[in-house]
Amino acid sequence: MSTSTTASVSTHILDTSVGRPAQGVAVQLSARPGRADWQALGGSATDADGRCKDLPALPEGTTHVRLDFEVEPYFLKKQADAQQDAPANRDSGATGVFFPEVAITFAVNPGEHYHVPLLLNPFGYSVYRGS
Repeated sequence: MSTSTTASVSTHILDTSVGRPAQGVAVQLSARPGRADWQALGGSATDADGRCKDLPALPEGTTHVRLDFEVEPYFLKKQADAQQDAPANRDSGATGVFFPEVAITFAVNPGEHYHVPLLLNPFGYSVYRGS
């Protein structure tokens, strides 16, 4: 049993449309005790393995956490790269991103670690409590 008085959080993103980690996605971490206002704690960006290894620590008393993933720049870069690689296959009507951001809110208990992976594709996403 852990003796820590705070929970901890980690995350990573897998782009399921290509079966690879999503690199360079900005992730913001917020927390709150009970139903109080959200406190922005800071953020990070996913590395080449799709992981955020330096998310800020949660304050004591945190009961709820929110991870905000800014996925639009990732998908726009991916679209631009694909168009550059195969201009003959461009979809002339395809612009923008269906999900420009993903916000995940979850409850935490003191002393526990929460790993929350994001499985992402251009038209959907899924999350779960990992290990």
